Amino acid sequence: MASILRYLESLGLVAMATLLGTPIRALLHPTNLVMLYMAAVVIAAFFLGRGPAMLASFLSVFAFDYFYVDPRLSFTVADTEYLVTFTGLLVVGLVVSGLAARVREQLQALRERERQVEALNALSRDLTSAVNLDAMLQAVVRHVNQTLSREVVVLIPRPGGPLERRASTTDFMLDESELGAIHWAFEHSETAGMGTNIFPNAKARYVPLKTMRGVMGILGVRPRQPGRFLTSAQRQQLEGFANLAALAVERASLAEEANRAQVLGEAEKLQTALLNSISHDLRTPLVSIQGVLDSLLEMEEGGENAVVLDREARLDMLENAREETTRLNRLVENLLDMTRLESGTLKLRLEPGDLQDVIGSALAHLDDPYKNRPVNVHMAENLPLIPMDFVLMEQVLINLLDNAAKYSPPGAPIEINVNCLDGKALVRIADRGQGVPPSELERVFDKFYRLNRPGQAKGLGLGLSICKGIVEAHGGRIWAENRPGGGMLVTVALPVEDAGRRGGAR
Repeated sequence: MASILRYLESLGLVAMATLLGTPIRALLHPTNLVMLYMAAVVIAAFFLGRGPAMLASFLSVFAFDYFYVDPRLSFTVADTEYLVTFTGLLVVGLVVSGLAARVREQLQALRERERQVEALNALSRDLTSAVNLDAMLQAVVRHVNQTLSREVVVLIPRPGGPLERRASTTDFMLDESELGAIHWAFEHSETAGMGTNIFPNAKARYVPLKTMRGVMGILGVRPRQPGRFLTSAQRQQLEGFANLAALAVERASLAEEANRAQVLGEAEKLQTALLNSISHDLRTPLVSIQGVLDSLLEMEEGGENAVVLDREARLDMLENAREETTRLNRLVENLLDMTRLESGTLKLRLEPGDLQDVIGSALAHLDDPYKNRPVNVHMAENLPLIPMDFVLMEQVLINLLDNAAKYSPPGAPIEINVNCLDGKALVRIADRGQGVPPSELERVFDKFYRLNRPGQAKGLGLGLSICKGIVEAHGGRIWAENRPGGGMLVTVALPVEDAGRRGGAR
């Protein structure tokens, strides 16, 4: 319909040139009116195309002969010289129409390439700003859909597995015949489906996303109305989109591999550091215990180099061995508790318990070097019973008290305050040590975290992390803050009511 309209417009241009020449034909020689028809031919060539311009050339010759060459209103030519004019008008008209049409076609091609480049640049910008692979693929689907007015699907292979749909428009469905074209295109790295010789009956065209590393996936496009094939320019545009999509998928894959390698490297470094730390912390008490046992054994065997120790010295050695044994047992228990927390096998046995009993039991189980440290306990009156696992909460308080004693000066008191507020039982344990830098307050509950200070206390850095896991398993919170005047305050908040008996696995 649009093509017929252009030819009718060409006819209208010749008619207009004839009308314009009618009032002035008496003032000019007829051959001068040829320029009006020439102008009509040029306009038709530039705006309407090659075919309408050629029609305008032939119509101009006939109109000039019929209306302006004597005898007028007939195709008879009295003066044969006009045959040269007719020929010149026709030849020049055809040549000009061809040149003007070529300029028009080149201009249209230039505009089409400009639109293609603009569309590719827009997609490139969106791919650059996308934060992950899914966002990249959604950008590809959106741009292809808007530019080519087609349904779109992108399929990416799973790691070591088959292709899977990762992004698509809502109406894109895949059946067995479509999957055959998709797998062929992926395996052979060639376009298949609609408009090709491979699976030509498919409803969509499937383009492989190729890079130097191989085929990264498949980009499929399907017309919204069956049977509407892509033009040559649209196929070029689709290839450009496929190239950008392939590079984006490759970039995401490389980034993922780099992140994985970095994580593995960091994990290996952390594993090495942890093994070194654990081996050192476990070896120290073992060496001490072995030294005590070796000394006592040599003394009992009575060898030549045996040193005879009095009863008080032997008791000191045995006390030291017992302290190191207790410390070794604490380290092993922390490792086991952390393993249970991370594996989800830690189970709570919730029963109503008295916080005063838990605190008293924890103080009784502190290591001997810390038993002589003053501990001030302030309990609010009429505290309710708290649903808790008595043994685990005792472990929490032991770890907190042990941490407070390690990081505060000898003889400095430890304060314990217990009250209720807004349905929570609050247990606050405060010391008068050096405190923690504000930027590291959130990290004190991380696994294997220890403050880097000269002469710092020994340990694996698991105590506070285990406390956090146990408290959160009870549905509570734990946090740390610095005290005015120096020292650290750790607060444990436990729910007073038993919300559904949280006794399951954690």
